[in-house]
Amino acid sequence: MVARRALSWPSRRAVPRIVALTAASLLAASAHAQEKASAPAPQAQEKTSPSAAQTQGPTSAVPAAKAPATALSRDSQSALRKLYTQIPAAKTLGEESSAVLVFPKIRKAGFVVGGQYGEGTLFKAGKAVAYYSTTGLSYGLQAGAQQFGYALFFMNDNAVSQLDKADGFEVGVGPSVVVVDQGMAKNVTTTTINGDIYAFVFSQKGLMAGLGLQGNKVKRIAAK
Repeated sequence: MVARRALSWPSRRAVPRIVALTAASLLAASAHAQEKASAPAPQAQEKTSPSAAQTQGPTSAVPAAKAPATALSRDSQSALRKLYTQIPAAKTLGEESSAVLVFPKIRKAGFVVGGQYGEGTLFKAGKAVAYYSTTGLSYGLQAGAQQFGYALFFMNDNAVSQLDKADGFEVGVGPSVVVVDQGMAKNVTTTTINGDIYAFVFSQKGLMAGLGLQGNKVKRIAAK
């Protein structure tokens, strides 16, 4: 009959080793817990916290143009060339100006007095550099005259800078605006130019008289 080996407590020599192993295990577990606590958040959590660049809206509240940039540039350039051909004074001002803003087609809604809206192009050194809209009230249009255009000749950089005011540029507020009629156009020369902005109001037939631009609001638009 085989005698069973009696179970006994570890010997005194084994106790220190067991204690050491237990301590090592506790230290390892503590280090793992600290590493887990200091680890970066999972990638999924980052997706729920977008960066400042993602949460920011557009940096500018510039409204979109109704017409594409190519059409605006083409129509504005065509209207300016026609104005230069019909009115030599306009060409003289264009050669001396810092910039020219052309609204080739402004449409009127209403009879005698009504609202108006149009889009145009700003040219510097003959190149299209920006696009703008014009809104306001139209006075003095003859019955049936539902469309016209106008060009603003900015004679210095300070006048040009008024275009990009936060609330828009209002014709007649700030830099002086001289509306050129047929009579004045005959006397415009490089020696008589002393205004900040010169305006020409025109239709298919040439310069228009009796149409005021006072109070028209000009604002930048984004054309594609």
